[in-house]
Amino acid sequence: MSEATATVDTGATKAGAPADPPRRRRSVVKPLLLAALLLFLLVFPLYFDEFWLRTGFAVFAAVVGAIGLNLLVGNTGQLSLAHAFFLAVGAVTYTYVSATDEGGLGVTDLAGLGLPPVVGMIAGVLVAALAGLLFSPISARLGGIYLGVASLGLVFIGQHVFNSWTSVTGGFNGRSVPEFQLFGFSFGNDDPELFVMGVPFRESERLWYLGLFIAVGAYLFARNVLRSRPGRAIQTLRDSETAAAVMGVNVQAYKARAFMLSSAYAGLAGVLYALSIGSIAPESFGLLLSVSYLAMIVLGGLGSVAGAALGALFVTALPLLFQQYADALPFVSDAGQGGIAAGEAALYLYGLAIVLVIIFEPAGLAGLARRINSRFGRARRPGGKVTRPPSNPATDPST
Repeated sequence: MSEATATVDTGATKAGAPADPPRRRRSVVKPLLLAALLLFLLVFPLYFDEFWLRTGFAVFAAVVGAIGLNLLVGNTGQLSLAHAFFLAVGAVTYTYVSATDEGGLGVTDLAGLGLPPVVGMIAGVLVAALAGLLFSPISARLGGIYLGVASLGLVFIGQHVFNSWTSVTGGFNGRSVPEFQLFGFSFGNDDPELFVMGVPFRESERLWYLGLFIAVGAYLFARNVLRSRPGRAIQTLRDSETAAAVMGVNVQAYKARAFMLSSAYAGLAGVLYALSIGSIAPESFGLLLSVSYLAMIVLGGLGSVAGAALGALFVTALPLLFQQYADALPFVSDAGQGGIAAGEAALYLYGLAIVLVIIFEPAGLAGLARRINSRFGRARRPGGKVTRPPSNPATDPST
């Protein structure tokens, strides 16, 4: 047997049976880890108090919105600063469709259709998607910073409209958000009529499972979209629109579809965000919210679905944790007590994190996780060769 042949046959055992490839072994570990994570999230409400459950629901809302923005910016290459506007559209639509007519705030009555909340949630997603579709002709003709500036105008226009449309939004003071119900089951009921393993399931526990179900569904749907033919088409737009057009991709049509899909995700995130804070006010959907979502996808890793979820966890939970443990953290205190406010401290920290990520790990938290996995999971072959990670893991849609 020649030396070349011997090198090829080193993967076989002495008995002649092929060795288990390292990639196959690692492919078994990953589903087990994901299953363990899902099991942990399912039993989480049984062991943690209301603060952690409220924080988790806010994170789930942010995960949905971050995945939608990442589909647009990370996978399609379209810069958008209008994500807060589409979140506001979803939140306002849900509130208007689901709420009933009620007394106003001394200015006018607040209108509402009084339809089932699940209808309001669907309407919020559809209206946000429609708003994205109406803006898509502009996004199809602009790119880069020009598209970012044009989309930024939507945020200012939206805040003016929502402040002026008092009968629907409540104006500057906002209005309360109706609790979510599904087939007669209320997710906003604090009366412990439901017990699981002796644990009363109040509003926070019920919203946790609602957010978990929606976030997992949004994650799986985005992964399947990116693995499909349309998903591969929109990813070619990010690399080169000219090359995509040569390959037969309708550039303007796919850019419009990507913007519409991202807006639909934002509308759903807006509904969850409204349920999380319990009210809608135009000032809650300003430029800072759009910047926060950009920070999520940059920290998590552009082009990575899992990275968007990690970035949402970091950016959303950090201010809440700072606020909860302000007494135990140095230089951090409650507002008006002389130290740095919890929200400001969180902004400083994830602002610094963005700078460090851009300098040292452009692929974000997802890229860092892949690097650690490739370093500890790679198997050295008998011939001395080492398996290497993909050449450009940041563009892998399976992550």
